[in-house]
Amino acid sequence: MSDFHLLTGVYALDAVDDAEREHFERHLADCEECAEEVDSLREAAALLTELTAVTAPPALTDDVRSAVAQVRPLPPVVRRRVLPRQRAGLLAAAAAVVVAGAGVAVWSSLGDGPDSTTHTPTVAERVLAADDAQREVVDLGEAGRATVVRSVSQDRAVLLTEDMVAPPRGKVYQVWFATPQDDMVPAGVMARTPDQTLVLDGSARDATGVGITVEPIGGSKAPTSDPIVLFDLAES
Repeated sequence: MSDFHLLTGVYALDAVDDAEREHFERHLADCEECAEEVDSLREAAALLTELTAVTAPPALTDDVRSAVAQVRPLPPVVRRRVLPRQRAGLLAAAAAVVVAGAGVAVWSSLGDGPDSTTHTPTVAERVLAADDAQREVVDLGEAGRATVVRSVSQDRAVLLTEDMVAPPRGKVYQVWFATPQDDMVPAGVMARTPDQTLVLDGSARDATGVGITVEPIGGSKAPTSDPIVLFDLAES
């Protein structure tokens, strides 16, 4: 047979002569697709052998091998190869994209592009970079570290944690704004991650402090426990 890809079935069943076996095994050394197909066929044949409890008569075995030898299986799917001419075309197209991209980058860096702004600061970034940013840090020892940054000009506050231990199972950490009237207003529920940046909900301009309590999952309308952390934002 001139096409070695068609020998996978008969080779897996050992239905080839010595010359075909020698030629095909040389082909297998360089053809990953045929090697994988032979392994698959042998695995299926072994499985069928385990499932049967009756030894087939020699005549039946010879008939099956003869029939298999007459079947032309589809050749394995060969990965598409890029011809030299196609490769040159693809390289040229890629080079054009790189050049065009470089032109856009230079145009943007000069501020002459349609949109020279590459990044719009987030709320957290604006609070952290504000000139009036007020920072309060609480070191929790082995339980981690927590920081609140409040900007009156931005009217927002941000909570940052580092290595903070997780709340008890079935509980969450909830954050509160302390008001001048000594009320505690919900300001958000923390994720169960040790390091996070949380923009607190609501106005922070008049807040006198920020507290963290342990609450049931989903949070509470009012604190059900004493704060485990309390940040003092009252102006001196």
